[in-house]
Parts: sequence; structure tokens; C-alpha cells
Amino acid sequence: MSTLIPATPAVREPRFDQLRVLLRSPTFVVGVVIVVWWVVSAIAGPWIAPQDAYASDPLNSLMPPDHAHWFGTDQLGRDVFSRVIVGARDILTVAPLATLLGTLAGTALGLVVGYFEGWVDNVVGRAIDAVLALPLVIVALLALAAVGASNFTVILVIGITFTPITARTVRAAVFAERHLDYVAAAQLRGERAPYIMFVEILPNVLPPIIVEATVRLGYAIFAVATLSFLGFGIQPPSADWGLALSESYTLMAGGAWWTVVFDAVAIASLVVGVNLIADSVQGVLDR
Repeated sequence: MSTLIPATPAVREPRFDQLRVLLRSPTFVVGVVIVVWWVVSAIAGPWIAPQDAYASDPLNSLMPPDHAHWFGTDQLGRDVFSRVIVGARDILTVAPLATLLGTLAGTALGLVVGYFEGWVDNVVGRAIDAVLALPLVIVALLALAAVGASNFTVILVIGITFTPITARTVRAAVFAERHLDYVAAAQLRGERAPYIMFVEILPNVLPPIIVEATVRLGYAIFAVATLSFLGFGIQPPSADWGLALSESYTLMAGGAWWTVVFDAVAIASLVVGVNLIADSVQGVLDR
């Protein structure tokens, strides 16, 4: 009588060695330093900002950068440097939560579609492809215009729009695992489908999920800033960077460049930091 022999997993570097490679990567270290700086700003912004980010001073409006106001002041006389520091809080609350929602929902959907295949994959897979054909920002704008803008709805809308993207990635990974011997052995033991999907298969498809979540976080940051700039994201009186750009970009024509440049650099630096981490993690997990 033949005996099922579990498939031998591909040889990969131990987790400790992968972490050591990551910590030795200049790209990863630079990305972590950038992200940690903004995380610290988001958590401790009101305490480390040199001035009250919300205190207006009309007599000192649109002052260029100097020793008293390192990044100058905006049209209401508020300190731009303090607002950039404090403005990290909302975007680093909304974007990670939206990414988490999209990753969890997309992982569950991808596991189901990849495991059952057949008509489930045909129906759900085609629906996923149809959703992915629509521009993210347009879908988000339509949804937020219908339900109203708030931090909660932004998290919900971006999370839902990220779900099919993550599901497609997970589905492809599950297809590669679906017919391996360890899955067949679990089926022969009489294990139920949810157990096989979430206990047997999920641990083996975590690397692409981790990479996908990290990449999605960068897109979520940009999406939140874009929606705020268009007036459908984070709402006043927040010091959110996208909202600050929306309120100040017309001042560039009058020479008040500092009201726009520093918020734009903050968004770009955070996205770059996240992408540097994502590239480094992907490189290590693919080894």
C-alpha cells in the first residue's frame, strides 16, 4: 500500500538569516529610518512640534522660512513646520488601517477562489478582473461622494478597492500550493476546507502577502493624500498633508512656495520610505 509523503518544501533561508540580510541592506535601513521618523511624528507630534500647529497668527501670515518659523507660515499665520509634523498622524492612521482591511479581506477571498477553483474561480475571478479595470481614485471618489467623507469611510473605501488586488495575488499563490501533497494529505484526513485554507495553505503563501501589503501601504498613503487634496479625504481642521496642499497650492503663484513644497516632500518621503522597505523585503523573501 502506497504511503503519501508530504512534499518537501523549498529550501529557504532561516527567518533569522533573512532578518540579518534585511538589517544589512542600506535600502531597508534608509526606508526604516524615514518611516520611523514619520511614525514618531504621528505619535508624538503635538509634543515635538515647536509651536501649536493649529494656532493662527494673521499678522504673521505667509512669512518665508526663518529662524522663528523653519518652514515659514501659511495664509493663516500657522507654523508650517509644526503642521507638517502633526499632519503625519491622520495619514499614518488611515493608510495602514485601509491597507490592513484590504489585506485581510483580499487574503480571505484569494484563499477561497484559489482553493475551490472551478466555477468559483470563473465567477469571482471575472468579477475581480472587472473591478481592477476601474481606476482606483475614480472608484473611491464615487463611493465617497455617495456616502460622505470621513476617516472611517476613507478607510473602508480604500480597503475595499485594495481587496481585489490582494485577492488576485493570493489566488495565484494558492494555485501553486493547491495540488501539493500536503494539501492532498489534509484532504485524506478529512479536514474541512476552512482548516486546509487557513492552517495548511496560508502559512505557505505568507511571503507574497507580506510583500503585497507593504506595496499597498505605499499606494494607500498616496491615495489618502490624493483624496484629501480633492476634498473627499481627511477633513478640516486636520493638518493632513494632502489637505494642506489643497488649501495652499494656489499660493504658489504668489511666491509662497513653502506652503506647498514641504507638505509635498513629506508625502513623497513617506511613500519612498515604504517602497524602499517593500523592495528590500521582496528581495529577501524571494531568495
